[in-house]
Amino acid sequence: MKTSYDCTRCPAYCCTYARIAVEPRDIARLAKRFEITPEEANRRFTAKGEEPGERVLRHKHDPIFGTACRFLDLETRRCTVYEHRPGVCKSYPESARCGYWDMLRFERRLQDDPKLVVQARVL
Repeated sequence: MKTSYDCTRCPAYCCTYARIAVEPRDIARLAKRFEITPEEANRRFTAKGEEPGERVLRHKHDPIFGTACRFLDLETRRCTVYEHRPGVCKSYPESARCGYWDMLRFERRLQDDPKLVVQARVL
């Protein structure tokens, strides 16, 4: 599928979603990356989600969006575990278009500012 967005020009908006759900295979992959047990990876990198039994990646403070995935490099706005990232991150946005990228690109053109960061609001 040909995509119509450029993640390298985005400030990692998807990495700021409150619920970045992880599966046991994702935790195992992170454990292998850090050479720790899956139990330790689960304890260090995840928190309880909203759904029963759900695990989500922990967040850290982010000066742009408030909080972000603990694996986001806040300087480069890139994933520090890209090769071992969770399946949900690999499949995002699951379409040829990214709604945030479309909005960001539109606003950058409108504002004539190629580095503009738009903070989406939930109404």
